[in-house]
Amino acid sequence: MKIKFSFSFFLGFCFLLLLLSKGAFAQPENIPFPALDVNVRPSGSPSDVALTLQIIALITILSLAPAIVLMVTSFTRILVVLGFVRQSIGLQQLPPNQVLVTLALFLTFFTMSPVWQQIYNNSITPYVEGKMTTSEAYGKAIKPLRDFMFSQVGDEELSLMVSLAEMPQPKNHDDVPTRVLIPAFMIGELKKAFQMGILIFIPFIVVDMIVASILLSMGMIMLPPMLVSLPFKVLLFVVADGWDLVIYSVVSSFK
Repeated sequence: MKIKFSFSFFLGFCFLLLLLSKGAFAQPENIPFPALDVNVRPSGSPSDVALTLQIIALITILSLAPAIVLMVTSFTRILVVLGFVRQSIGLQQLPPNQVLVTLALFLTFFTMSPVWQQIYNNSITPYVEGKMTTSEAYGKAIKPLRDFMFSQVGDEELSLMVSLAEMPQPKNHDDVPTRVLIPAFMIGELKKAFQMGILIFIPFIVVDMIVASILLSMGMIMLPPMLVSLPFKVLLFVVADGWDLVIYSVVSSFK
């Protein structure tokens, strides 16, 4: 009873202290609050409207930047080939997706650096200095990208997209619109990535077949061949310096 009485007395004493100290813990009444005032006024000149449209266009481009990187650069081929490497070895989560995407992104910067340099020197710098208009800067910026895509796209993919667009047969590269070139380029990138992936799969399939034949001849039917062949495939990949070979092959395929 003494313990219960003491504990109840302690709770009551704490509650009394909270009531007495209410004013000490209260927040001050006059707290400054920031007021945001947006003044909407009619534009005084067409330049104000043009500046607003440029800001909207810039925000749109920034939001579509990942899609642009996927469409007109070497990112797609590199990422698909790295994915084939992981699947062929049999490692489902190693390396993680974040590592593969980051590696593909930096390899994209490496392979596309000459194109970015041309865009910066011929388009961005003169436009910032006010030496060319927006349309002229766009034309200068899109030309190196089109040249890069034309150097990688195949005639079959380009003919396919031209026929799907129901347009006359182009006589030269200038007659091919960008809306036709970009999907043809992406199809070609996927095609080349799968071709490289098949070559990567072959040696690992041979290892799986050898291990499965040995286990079958030894009567170990219940032992999964993938469980035994996985260390051998990793060892083969490390001994052959596989990452250097894969990166060298992918980067060299763009030259």
